[in-house]
Amino acid sequence: MEMKNTLMRSSDSGTGSGAGLSNLGGSPPLEKFFYDNKIVRDFGIASVSWGIISLLVGVLIAVQLFMPEANLGLPFTTFGRLRALHTNGAIFAFVGNLMFMGVYYSLQRLCKTRMYSDKLSRIHFWGWQLIIASAVLTLPFGFTTSKEYAELEWPIDIMIALIWVVFAINFFGTLLTRRTKHLYVAIWFYVATIVTVAVLHIVNSMEIPVSFLKSYSMYAGVQDALVQWWYGHNAVAFFLTTPFLGLMYYFLPKAANRPVFSYRLSIIHFWSLIFLYIWAGPHHLLYTALPDWAQSLGTTFSIMLIAPSWGGMINGLLTLRGAWDQVRTNPVLKFMVVSITCYGMATFEGPMHSLKFVNALSHYTDWIPAHVHIGTLGWNGFMSFAILYWLIPRIYNTKLHSTKLANLHFWIGTLGMVFWTVSMYISGIMQGLMLQDFTADGILKYGNFLETTTQVLPMYMLRALGGLLYLSGMVIMAYNLFKTVKSGVLIANEADEAPARTKDYSEEKHLTGYLRHRIIERKPMLLLVVAALTILIGGIVEFIPVFTIQSNIPTIASVKPYTPLELEGRNIYMREGCYNCHSQMIRPFRSETERYGEYSKAGEFVYDHPFLWGSKRTGPDLQRIGGKYPNAWHYRHMFNPRLTSPGSIMPNYKWLSTNDLDISDTRASITAMRRLGVPYPAGYEDRALEDLKQQAVAISDNLKKDNIKVADTKEIVALIAYLQRMGTDIKGNKTDNK
Repeated sequence: MEMKNTLMRSSDSGTGSGAGLSNLGGSPPLEKFFYDNKIVRDFGIASVSWGIISLLVGVLIAVQLFMPEANLGLPFTTFGRLRALHTNGAIFAFVGNLMFMGVYYSLQRLCKTRMYSDKLSRIHFWGWQLIIASAVLTLPFGFTTSKEYAELEWPIDIMIALIWVVFAINFFGTLLTRRTKHLYVAIWFYVATIVTVAVLHIVNSMEIPVSFLKSYSMYAGVQDALVQWWYGHNAVAFFLTTPFLGLMYYFLPKAANRPVFSYRLSIIHFWSLIFLYIWAGPHHLLYTALPDWAQSLGTTFSIMLIAPSWGGMINGLLTLRGAWDQVRTNPVLKFMVVSITCYGMATFEGPMHSLKFVNALSHYTDWIPAHVHIGTLGWNGFMSFAILYWLIPRIYNTKLHSTKLANLHFWIGTLGMVFWTVSMYISGIMQGLMLQDFTADGILKYGNFLETTTQVLPMYMLRALGGLLYLSGMVIMAYNLFKTVKSGVLIANEADEAPARTKDYSEEKHLTGYLRHRIIERKPMLLLVVAALTILIGGIVEFIPVFTIQSNIPTIASVKPYTPLELEGRNIYMREGCYNCHSQMIRPFRSETERYGEYSKAGEFVYDHPFLWGSKRTGPDLQRIGGKYPNAWHYRHMFNPRLTSPGSIMPNYKWLSTNDLDISDTRASITAMRRLGVPYPAGYEDRALEDLKQQAVAISDNLKKDNIKVADTKEIVALIAYLQRMGTDIKGNKTDNK
């Protein structure tokens, strides 16, 4: 048993270009050390476990899109609340744990040393699981910031920052105590991930706490939108892309037993990618109230991103030159080939969406989740499966239980991904074309948004089937890996030996051209600083004009702060996740102004902490909903949407009529808004509850005229107040019937 636990694997020494460089020029004495495989195993178990849970939640909410009663009538199982749990689970629990598993495994072997601190490794692992558990205990219960991919509230944000610092210390401590001279290309991508994710998280999570699990974003309206999609786009870039590119550069050559195709291309790929990516966030906000120059900047850099992205894809696929015969029989390589191909597809389609004529059709439709899931299901998911199938047998000193089951998983997963994405491509294009269609007389052909929804219901069913197939493949993988683990014994401390690193820089003066990059490869802190400066340039250039030039965000005199009751109604709107299906951003298209009213202006959102523009329309835009319908219509619509909109797929919100409105934080909310610059009168928090009560009584009395008896203390009253306010500050609102 002891011999197995100290088994040395010479095949896990360096990979590709730069591997084994420390052995050149002599044979110094070898030092024996042990890799920590226990932390690798633990992150692997967590990844598979949380992955199944997050995919199960995804299937549940997919079913709700054509069968709303699938929420079981419970407030914490609705699409609006569970959607954030699914996305956070898939990104940070499934993919995040897998990323850490791959980094901890590869980093030790590339640096020829154990992780800097076993204690920090354990703190990192359990801290990250606590963060995920906190998401499970908050998001379904409505504790959310409503900022996409960053919905977790402020105490959890602080925990994320602290655990990320623990990871960074452990990571860079390992680099500084390594036994190799050069930092292999995978490590470059890991470094960029660590520094950029830290910057993104801290900047986007700046918020004013109101209570233990309630806060408001420090940014408002257009500024908040810019920061959020700078974060949102680059969370995809630097949490879902750059670390997985690093894993690709390590595990693909290992699995294929081939060196990386081109060292020069990897240098170009890395630096151009991290420089260009950070600028592209505004392409999520085309045709919105964001200043045109910022939109154009995002578009320009998004188009440029094709070159480094495809450079990385080509470098990956050409690494398999001479190994294509293995692809037919090796499920690990099958998963990797499809994964890299999906990376190429997603990184081509993303820049195409940044073209305004394409964005006009695709944005706010199902085309967007189709694009996103090519990346998540294909690139991240399949690369994760490949790494798990390759790595788990090695740390357990055994063979994969069943290659047939792994191949079955590949085909079921591929079929599920095809069903999911193709159905949403079809649905998205149908939605975009139908919503923009006019008759020969110049009238909207589909004036009612619901007409487009009913047409795509079969596609929603096919999407749910695709998700179920993908989930089934993952369950098969879990069984296969479980049987693999049972047949082996964990090599908890895997022995290896290497010469001690010496500070020999004699060859640097002879380096020319691209080889001078080797200087950066030898100095991790220099690499950290240069990478940080590279990614900061884009954010600074975009933020300074928007935050410092007042004319970029003009004010509108008629736009006033929300009343206390409207503010509480907005909190309920965010709690229920209404922003997941409804946008609040009317673009300057004839089809949208005819359907919804006057297009949205930047000045309308100056008091919106946070902004609620949305990213997908499963229902109509609500920016001008105020005054369009009487209070009784909103009450019935929330109680049972099919009473007012036959065929609606919106769930019932009956609990809003019975839940008492919690006004314990109203005073603190007004105080927080004043600190954020919202112009409430001095001391207004002292009389806010009086005004709230007065407006609530007026709405309750109005409902009684339609034989609806609801106390003025119920949540539905506050939500109606907010809905009736939306868009009414702007003169000429076509939906204002007051």
